[in-house]
Order: sequence, then structure tokens, then C-alpha cells
Amino acid sequence: MYNKPKHFQEFKTAVSSVKLPKKFTFPFYYEAHPLAKIATDEVQTYLLNQKDFKHNFGLNDESLCDAIGKMFGVLVVKNPANKIGYLAAFSGKLQDKSLPDFFVPPVFNMRKEGSFYIKGEKEIDAINLRISTIINDKKYQKLSSDLDKLKESIAEDLAKQRKKLNTEKSLRKEKKKIGLQKLDKKKFDELSEKLKQESYNQQFFYKELTAYYQQKLEIIENKLSTYKKSLETLKIERKEKSNYLQQTLFSKYSFLNKEKKTRNLLDIFNDPDIQPPAGSGECAAPKLLQYAFQHNLEPICMAEFWWGVSPNTAIRKHKNFYPSCQSRCKPILTHMLQGIETDANLLLKNLASKKSLKIIFEDDALLVINKPTEFLTVPGKTVKDAVYTRIKEQYPEATGPLIVHRLDMSTSGLLVVTKTKEANKEVQRQFINKTVQKRYVALLDGVLPKKNGTIKLPLRVDLNDRPRQLVDFIHGKNSETKWKVIAVKDQKTRVHFYPITGRTHQLRVHAAHKDGLNTPITGDDLYGKKADRLHLHAEYISFLHPTTKEKMRFKVDADF
Repeated sequence: MYNKPKHFQEFKTAVSSVKLPKKFTFPFYYEAHPLAKIATDEVQTYLLNQKDFKHNFGLNDESLCDAIGKMFGVLVVKNPANKIGYLAAFSGKLQDKSLPDFFVPPVFNMRKEGSFYIKGEKEIDAINLRISTIINDKKYQKLSSDLDKLKESIAEDLAKQRKKLNTEKSLRKEKKKIGLQKLDKKKFDELSEKLKQESYNQQFFYKELTAYYQQKLEIIENKLSTYKKSLETLKIERKEKSNYLQQTLFSKYSFLNKEKKTRNLLDIFNDPDIQPPAGSGECAAPKLLQYAFQHNLEPICMAEFWWGVSPNTAIRKHKNFYPSCQSRCKPILTHMLQGIETDANLLLKNLASKKSLKIIFEDDALLVINKPTEFLTVPGKTVKDAVYTRIKEQYPEATGPLIVHRLDMSTSGLLVVTKTKEANKEVQRQFINKTVQKRYVALLDGVLPKKNGTIKLPLRVDLNDRPRQLVDFIHGKNSETKWKVIAVKDQKTRVHFYPITGRTHQLRVHAAHKDGLNTPITGDDLYGKKADRLHLHAEYISFLHPTTKEKMRFKVDADF
């Protein structure tokens, strides 16, 4: 008789009429299967009513100061008795550090009582305490403070002395110049010797003063050396223990696949110079597949969704589906899904193969094109079909870089292409000087509380999940967008965007981020919800013609 695994959840909703997918979900770009959506609805109902754990998701009346949303996942499975059910998991850890029975356990429970990780953490905590004791020692603090003050005083005095030396040097030079004009050779030689001796005396004084100050510094530094040597020894010991603990932890995270073959994180990432990213193996997808393979459950389809408030940097919308991350999950899932046929990777498909470029203006210097949606501006790593390659084929005699500016693959609209190096340089200069005027139209998935405004959010690429962009006030590049509401209909808002800068995904992030408009562009499969297309269109552009200097203006209406 078959014993149902503890974390196998039976559907509360009738699903017998739902057709099973022919292939498993491609986890890095997908549209959730109806079974995955039903499982998600049931997990979200559980989250709304559960009393099993405490975690501040920032919903309802919860305080936002320590709120953090979390990624959850569902895996629809078939057990050996041909019963369809699902598994649920969460990424990372809950705030109360519990492991509720509703969710599958972690691949490796580093927090298990008496584990090597807990022991290692305690050893590192003990070292940190010893370091803290030294740093907070009053004698150490006084010596450090005295040393800093003395260094500052010495630097100030030596700067004054150098300034004095330079002044005296200039005076001697002037005296020598005057003496050369007014004195006879004997008296001039005497003056030169006197000035030379003055220079020697002053330089000798400066060297003596420097040596004196160095001795004063060494007295304090010698007293501090015992403390510093202890700190250095403790920090080396802490680093060694931390590295050993991390490497051991990586070796403990061992992942199964369909054939029951296991590989740990060190094997999977397989690069001695690059550590697996932090949190590898703690995401929902690897947890779900691991449990399924351990209990002979056949994976049918999966989905991951965000629950709670968005992080400050990335864009995550409550209840939205998201793909598995690239840096942590892709190497792991590539191993785990070996032998399982998945849906096609649509990211590798050329969606523009049957589309044509519409040229709305052409002369000897340039072209203005109405680029279709899902059409690359320049060739990608896998898809080579792009505006650049098409124009290069069509105009083989054209010189120069051709491409002056870019539009995202999913963005449609006006694109300027030059035919000569001279034209490219001139139009590019206008883009750099921000004299080119551009206007985009977008349909946002919601209603805005204001009618216009300016968004300033610094952006950088998400190194762990390219090509997504993050808001980063430390390392991000300045980006600015002006916007204005055009119309509101059916709970959607049509807006004009006026980008001041041109960062990657700027308009998409500024629309979706909680500190921007907090309302994604309709059809944005990265920062919002997938639809028939990304409803973003570059509808207007104006610039000076590179040859005639005539003001050029172009407008093409969006097809949405």
C-alpha cells in the first residue's frame, strides 16, 4: 500500500477536468499552467489564514519597518498511485525561523540543533566577541585616538614647514637674481654661499623634525602593536573558520535529479575561483524538486510567486508569478531537470522572423524606422536577427556604426539609423548633449493618484538575475523620467513618458518600482504581468538633420 508523503498536498479544488501539460515548465520563462494557478490559489488562501508561523509580509495593518516579502513556489506532482497533488515551498527563511509542515523542508537544514553549522557559528561568534572586547578596550581606544590626533597634528605642522621652505626658497631665488645684477663676482659668490647654507640648514631642520615626529609616532604604535597583532590573528582565524564553514556547507547541499544522481554546490558551480552565490539552494524551486525526487513524485508543472511588499531595490509585485533566478538557480536546476523534457525556451526564439521593418523616412544620411515589438535593435547572443543586421544587408554600402540609439526588444517605435560615419557622429552628439526630444506612450496596468511628475531612481543591472535592473542609490547610474497622464480607461492609465536619460529598462523600472509610479506597464513580463505585448511605444522623436541642420520631427501612433 502506498503511503502518501507528509508534504504532498491534495487539491481542494476539482482538477480532474484540467488537461495535464505535455512537458514540464521551463522555469526561466513561462506562463503558469492552469494546474499551477489552482495550486497557487490554494497556497495563497493558506497564507491568508495560516497560524503556523509568524512573518511580517507588510500586508494589511502590519508594520512596514521590518516587513519583507518572500518568494513562494508550487510544484504539481503525480504520486506512484497516479494521484495528482502539489508541493509548496518558500525561498530562504521565515522570520521566526520555523519550518511549517505545509511546506517541504530545505535541501539541507543548517539550523538543525547540534549541526556543524550551528557549532561553527558559535565559534565565529566567540571570535567576534574577543575582537569586540579588544576594540572596546578603553586603553586601546585612547591609544588609537592619541595616534590619530598626533598624525593629524604632525601632518598639519609638516605642511606648514613645507610651505615655509618653499617661501624661503623663492626669497633666496629672488635675492640671487638681484645680487647677480648689482653685486660684483666676489660679493655674489659670498651671497650664493650664504644662501646655499641657509637652504641646507632649513632642509636639515625639516629632516630632523620629521625624524622627531616619527619617534613620537613609534612610541604610541609600539604600545598599540600588541592589540593590533591580537586583532590580526583573530581576524585571520575568523576568516579561515568562515571559509571552512562555507565550503563544508556547500558540500552538504546535495541535489538529486530524476535519475537519483546527486551533485553538491561545489560540483555544480565547478569553479575554484568563484564561490556559489549566497543563498544557493535555498530558493523554492530546488527545494520542491528535491522533495519530489526523494519521494518518487513525478513533476508535472511549477510556478513561483511573490507574496508581500516589494524589496527596496528589485521590483516584486504581490501575487505575481516570477521565473527562477539565473545566478543561483540556473546551474542547480540544469542538473536537477536532466532527463525531463521542458517547454521550449522562448527567450531563444526569434520572434521577429516574420516581421518587417517599416521605413518612414530615408535620405542619403539616415533612416527613420518604426521598429516592431519583439525586435532586437542589435544582435543578441543567440538571436542574430536585428535592426542592425537587416539594415546592413539592405544597405551594404553604408559606412559607420549605423545604430545611434536603441530600443528594448519589446518596445516598438521610432529608431534613427545613420548611413555614414559623419551622420552617426553628429546625431550621436545630439543624443549625448540631450538635445534630441523623445516621447513614449505607455499603457499602465492600474490607475495613478497623480496626473504628472518626475521620477529619479538610479539604476544598475541585477548581477544575480540579468537582464533585470535594480534601483541602487550607491552604485546605480542616475536616471530621470518626466511623465504625464493622457487618459484613464478600464482601470488602465495611458501616459506619456519623456526620458531625460536613457538607461536600460528605464521606463519599465520607473513605472513598476514602488518609489516610481508603482504601476507596471501592461504586458511587462519582467516587472509586471505578461500580456500579448509590452504596451510601450516610442511615438515621437525630433532632432537636427546631421547635414542640412533642418529640424526633423517624426510621429507614429502606437497600435494599442
